[in-house]
Amino acid sequence: MVNPTPSPYSVAWIEQVSEVPKSEWEALAQPLTTPFFEWDWLHNLEASGSATARAGWMPHHLTVWRDSQLVAAAPLYVKGHSRGEFVFDHQWADLAYQLGIEYYPKLLGMSPFTPAEGYRFLVAPEEDEDELTALMVHEIDRFCIDNKISGCNFLYVDPEWQARMEKQGFTPWLHHSYIWHNQGYDTFDDYLKDFNANQRRNIKRERKALGKVGLEMRTLTGDEIPKSMFSLMYDFYASTCDKFGWWGSKYLTRKFFEQLHHDYRHRVVFVAAYSESDDREPVGMSFCLTKGDRLYGRYWGSVQDIDCLHFNACYYSPIEWAIANGVNSFDPGAGGRHKKRRGFPARPNYSLHRFYDGRLAKILRSYIDRINDMERQEIDYVNQDLPFRIDTQTEVEK
Repeated sequence: MVNPTPSPYSVAWIEQVSEVPKSEWEALAQPLTTPFFEWDWLHNLEASGSATARAGWMPHHLTVWRDSQLVAAAPLYVKGHSRGEFVFDHQWADLAYQLGIEYYPKLLGMSPFTPAEGYRFLVAPEEDEDELTALMVHEIDRFCIDNKISGCNFLYVDPEWQARMEKQGFTPWLHHSYIWHNQGYDTFDDYLKDFNANQRRNIKRERKALGKVGLEMRTLTGDEIPKSMFSLMYDFYASTCDKFGWWGSKYLTRKFFEQLHHDYRHRVVFVAAYSESDDREPVGMSFCLTKGDRLYGRYWGSVQDIDCLHFNACYYSPIEWAIANGVNSFDPGAGGRHKKRRGFPARPNYSLHRFYDGRLAKILRSYIDRINDMERQEIDYVNQDLPFRIDTQTEVEK
């Protein structure tokens, strides 16, 4: 009898990212195009009390080690609800209830409260990714089954990683986001040329509206940002969330924003509106993050409702900054009613799912193709109503 070759790897579950040396985690996270799985971002979410068991986001990260060296990691959370995910699985929770299945807790892979594409296992480039992926999936399955976890869900996944995980038996569920792509623009006026004449006039009017009420937009990055502005951004964020009550999505604490100044301001882009009569403090502001050639919009707020301030702080000024700084992709965040009229076509993204109850798994497999076909039709419908010139619209549809 041939004895199996012992694995060179060992696995460990950790309850906070700070249990791993920052340098080792960053060696895996820095090569990613997304900033949302870097050590400082995840640590700030946990240390600030934003993503914690008390908030219904219990960190339970999977790590893989070769001797004492971290070679792979999966940021994971045990969830007792579906809030803060922006992939709305309530229909699956309702179905589970009707079948007498406990849907919660569930295991979730995403950057908390962040509907931005890019989730994947973090794997050292010199390792065999297929082997490590199979090992990690096996360990996740074992953990979920042993602890009566209903399912494992990965949201806003990296497209290349999605194909790898489908081979592991995960089921893809199609959604869409609104993403701006730089079509080789040199100036903001180049961006405007893609629109039909009517929408070009609308955008120019909305850009001029702030000047008429004495407001000026300024974009601040990195060390340009004063420390006080991070706490002020929390006030704007909280105020905006409070306006929507239960649906306001106020998940982050003031401490989270304040911590960003110390260890993450190199990723931060603030777009601030100042009054020409008193420019000591912004009257409105948006909060974005950047990494490489990508920009991500997150939150915004203002001291009062000011016509067109939202459009300028969240879309036009960030796009102008993106063009000037060689950014190729801008994801402005959740929602889409205003975005598609301002040059953000609907783009597909996927989540991946595995249910451990055979009944739920069978229903998912039986209906997911129909669900995904309906979503494709929705994406096509959205993109048929974009305010572009005919030749530009053709490029979008491609």
